[in-house]
Amino acid sequence: MSDDHVYLTLAEGHEDDTRWAYGTGFEDPLHGVDTTVPEGVDAGELAAACVALADDALVSAQRLAEWVTRAPELEEEVALANIGLDLLGQARLLYARAGQVDGTGRDEDAYAYFRDAGDFRNVTLAELPGGDFAFAIVRLLVLSSWRLAHFRRLETHPDPVLAAVAAKGVKELTYHRQYAAEWAVRLGDGTDESHRRTRTALEQVAPYLGELHTAYDVRDEVADVLRQVTEAAGLPLPVYRPLPGCGRAGEHTEHLAPLLAELQSVARAHPEATW
Repeated sequence: MSDDHVYLTLAEGHEDDTRWAYGTGFEDPLHGVDTTVPEGVDAGELAAACVALADDALVSAQRLAEWVTRAPELEEEVALANIGLDLLGQARLLYARAGQVDGTGRDEDAYAYFRDAGDFRNVTLAELPGGDFAFAIVRLLVLSSWRLAHFRRLETHPDPVLAAVAAKGVKELTYHRQYAAEWAVRLGDGTDESHRRTRTALEQVAPYLGELHTAYDVRDEVADVLRQVTEAAGLPLPVYRPLPGCGRAGEHTEHLAPLLAELQSVARAHPEATW
């Protein structure tokens, strides 16, 4: 199976002329959207869901930012940085919605910069150290596949704001997944060394796959993406071996606190600063 075949399969249903999502969506995705919490929607549950998804995006974006000046080529450095920017955009919208409905009135900065690690609800896979390029690609493939499947379901969420955020995110995440899939095939079907590293990355990611199942069970969709990519790359599917702990419950590895310390240092040192 060629790289193009993998791309065409995964991109099916998203045929538009935009090769990449970077720089799209400058219009306000919430323009004209009613921000009133719909009747029958629990505000606390809605806020918690928004915070968890925003935490996934923020922490993932911070890990991707570590590839600036470190990626194997300038083009990939720019690509990974822009994927991170897409995720930051999603995080901002989700944090803002949480602040609207949880009764605290907190803004996006309060959620991002002034909570400690134990208050974050991101999945564990997002916070793991960067590793090598193969690990970054495999993690991006898994997280973008999972998040895309989840956001597709959220497009019909009864809260119109969350549904609008999801609709905007679907286009971005489709291309994040495409980018990761193409690179995973290239690495897996490349040199002996790139094949070895990609196989190792799959083994490293495997223990964290179970945590990605939320109220929307997207196990089959994520598994199908991994099957397509690993078959094209000549790689084995990762064997699921779950680890204890759950980031959604605030149970994090020792890697999250220093990552957040770096992210939050300026805001905490100068809490009243403005642009």
